[in-house]
Amino acid sequence: MFAKLTGTIDTLMNDSLILDVGGVGYHVFASGRTLGLIGGIGNPASLMIETHVREDHIHLYGFSSIQERDWFRLLTGVQGVGARSALAILTVCPAERLAIVIASNDVNALRQADGVGPKLATRIASELKDKVQHMTLGAVAHQPSPSAQPAQKVPKKSKQETSSATEIAPDLTIDQDVVSALVNLGYGRSEAFSAVIAARQKSTNDNPAFDALLKSALHDLSN
Repeated sequence: MFAKLTGTIDTLMNDSLILDVGGVGYHVFASGRTLGLIGGIGNPASLMIETHVREDHIHLYGFSSIQERDWFRLLTGVQGVGARSALAILTVCPAERLAIVIASNDVNALRQADGVGPKLATRIASELKDKVQHMTLGAVAHQPSPSAQPAQKVPKKSKQETSSATEIAPDLTIDQDVVSALVNLGYGRSEAFSAVIAARQKSTNDNPAFDALLKSALHDLSN
């Protein structure tokens, strides 16, 4: 129905706002993060919109970015996650951080949201984990290292070339081991996961050793 609304903030409430668009006031629900970003009454605002139509009501949900809107859609696709719960999650876990939270199975971070208990948090992490793999360790691991040269196309690979390619395939088990080590040192799963991703991106080795990854990740976490 609506994809985007642009207007002036007329009223701000705890979980929503009224946006004046050409003299018409639209009641839009939003995450606490979005409500904090759009400014005060009288300010211009532009929100991406998701419309939910039910038999007894039509609700508009507003987002500060397409990314936040897309996460709202993913979250509400999980059984037991309603629109209010999804907004609560996006309030405590901003869209740019949520992929890390889910990929690292950081159930405790999800539980910080109002109305999200341990069972629901576990279900969210479980059902959405595969959908964010390309945004986390798997994608980073398959990116070329900073020193790598573009691969040349060849008609056919020899057995020796195939063997070499297999030998340099990224070992994500090491990444998970480093995450576990950092968690044992007292770091949260999300921040540990982010640090390991950053460490792998900085590495000039396609298969960095456990010690090298751990040292680099600890360096980032301590700064």
